[in-house]
Amino acid sequence: MFTGIIEEVGTVKEVRRNGSNSFIRIQAEKILADVNIGDSIAVNGVCLTATKLDGGIFQADVMNETLKRSSLGMLKQGSPVNLERAMAANGRFGGHIVSGHIDGTGTITGIKNDGIAVWYTISANADIMRYIVEKGSIAIDGISLTVAEVNKNNFSVSIIPHTAAQTILSSKKAGDIVNLENDIIGKYVEKLLGPKAENTAAHGIDKGFLAENGFF
Repeated sequence: MFTGIIEEVGTVKEVRRNGSNSFIRIQAEKILADVNIGDSIAVNGVCLTATKLDGGIFQADVMNETLKRSSLGMLKQGSPVNLERAMAANGRFGGHIVSGHIDGTGTITGIKNDGIAVWYTISANADIMRYIVEKGSIAIDGISLTVAEVNKNNFSVSIIPHTAAQTILSSKKAGDIVNLENDIIGKYVEKLLGPKAENTAAHGIDKGFLAENGFF
């Protein structure tokens, strides 16, 4: 589990895409201080497993499913990436619950300055937009952010200078693709309520339905 608080910006040293032998090698410093082989590291919000450590570089295998669902397939040598280690049990929960399992990607459609802040507008498909609520949480390239505005096909976030300085978001421009992970709580609530909601829609709310669900 992650929190969406980026610890370091690393640099891609190598990307190999070769079917069963696809991997990425990333140069880092801070996060490698206590990383062991088998540990989880979020790379632009995607949870990867460190499979090799070589000085200041870690390697992670990348499955075809990961390349298909995220923007990792667009990385190349020299690309900067957001990095976060898995949360320690005794750590502060500074962001929100982030699993590192990307729901899909979005496209930056607008960037505008607003005093010290910068607004980013991102378009996404309906499967992602259904879970985005104003003042709720969203992870963009692994960064825990608060949704400032929601429209039918896009949403906006406002970032402070610290976030811009500590992540790769400030290097993005209109048209760039970003990884998106919805707030996991909303997805679980929908799944758990799904059967009851379907039952209610099919039969309506009556005395029998209320009794069956513990209201009598």
